[in-house]
Amino acid sequence: MATQPHLLVDDGDLTDIALIPGDPGRVDRIADHCDESETIAQNREYKIVNATYEGRELTICSTGIGCPSAAIAIEEMANVGVETFLRVGTTGALQSGIEIGDMIVATGAAKHEGTSKRYEATEYPAVPDYDVLSALVDSAEANDEDVHVGPIVSDDAFYAETDEHVTDWEDAGMLAVEMEAAAVFSLARRKGLRAGAICTVDGNLVEGTQKGTDTEDDELPDKAKNNVGRAIDLSLEAATEL
Repeated sequence: MATQPHLLVDDGDLTDIALIPGDPGRVDRIADHCDESETIAQNREYKIVNATYEGRELTICSTGIGCPSAAIAIEEMANVGVETFLRVGTTGALQSGIEIGDMIVATGAAKHEGTSKRYEATEYPAVPDYDVLSALVDSAEANDEDVHVGPIVSDDAFYAETDEHVTDWEDAGMLAVEMEAAAVFSLARRKGLRAGAICTVDGNLVEGTQKGTDTEDDELPDKAKNNVGRAIDLSLEAATEL
């Protein structure tokens, strides 16, 4: 099989399970939680590291921002043998009372994006694999961590999320909005693979604290930045059970 054109990896380069943050910088942060790690490739928004956590070999690969680049990552990782994907991301809350730094495990993702629609009809659900979902929830419970469990929205247009959108999503019971899960879930399902997502809340759109509104030099508020580490630990522990 030829080298994958965007990830620059070949068959056998990666493991069977991958943690997939959006931010390339978060790849190193996840690797720092592991016992050992090795950089495999880096190109564009994609940084790839193989690591070991408590004896479990795993891959960490950034996907960049949005469903199009995430879909490329899933396609090319699947081509070289990755079978399970755990998105470790950030998200904006859509319900009052969900605080910055809280963690959300997604039970599904509304397709408010265009990428998955190129693969299938909107009516087909973008849902995580049950075993991956259960492993993330079980990991949280085993570590006495509270997580919100429920549906989220994947949206393409960060700066076009109007008050009308937010109100509609809130009324529909969506817990949060992010930009990648719908494509990740849909592609994994179509390929007979497994995927799930745990995201740390970086703002609350209902309460007027969208990411970037209360920070100066950093992308994330301090509480979210600190609690991303907790989500990383939960995803790594879930990976050991998958």
